[in-house]
Order: sequence, then C-alpha cells, then structure tokens
Amino acid sequence: MLLEIIVRGSVIYLFLFIVLRFLRRGAGAIGISDLLVVVVIADAAQNAMGGEYNTITEGVVLVLTIVGWDYLFDWLGFRIPALRGVLRPPALILIKNGEMNKRNMRKELITDEELLGELRVQGVEHVKDVKLSYMEADGHISVVKKDKN
Repeated sequence: MLLEIIVRGSVIYLFLFIVLRFLRRGAGAIGISDLLVVVVIADAAQNAMGGEYNTITEGVVLVLTIVGWDYLFDWLGFRIPALRGVLRPPALILIKNGEMNKRNMRKELITDEELLGELRVQGVEHVKDVKLSYMEADGHISVVKKDKN
C-alpha cells in the first residue's frame, strides 16, 4: 500500500515537472519546481487530512515522496552540471545591444508591452539603453544597462 503511494506520487510529480519544465518558464519570484511542490503537497496534505487515504501515514509518505523528488532534482542540478540544462531552463536573451529578440520573446510568449513594462520597473526608459536582457530560469527578467560613456 505504501509502495503504491510512493509510485503514484512519483509518477504525478515527474509528469508535472516535465510538462511545466518544457511548457512554462517560471512563476515570478518562485521557480516552477517550488510552485509545483507547494501545490502538490497542499493537495496531498488536504487529501490526507480529509480522509481520502486510509491512514495519516499514507499522506505523510506521499508528501515525503514529493519533497524527496524535489530535493533530488535540486541536488542533481547542483552536483552534475550536465543535468542543469535539463532540470532548469537556461537564461534566454530577450534584448541584445538595444534590439529585441522577437524569436525568443515569441518562444516565452512575452509581448513588447510586457518587456517594456519590465524595463520601466527596472528604471530603463528605452530598449536602446539595454546591453543585455535575459529571461532567467526562475521567470524573472534581468537587465544589463549600456554604459553611459
């Protein structure tokens, strides 16, 4: 019974991780895996508290399975550089030398207005003032301003 819960938790977590890793970049201040863990753990804990499992132990095992996968992926990404690109998306250039990279913007479903709004939040008035701008692995947009000199 507990093995079945571990397998079900593993399959769901891995499926959601793969889907979210390749279809969406991030959720702003927290990464996709962080958001995924919070949502899945909340659901697992709710089911355990609501009595959908036969015992509280089954709910605890499911939560530990999910946390275990999340920790393993973080550990593998830290310890094995070759896996980082699979487990975490690489930074993607959105602006280079004052020119928007429309291909990468389309890939991340970012409109001109959204990117310009993010530049304004970071104190940049014009795209031409940007040396580099990236969509980071966690969903944030980073900006490197051109030197004024």
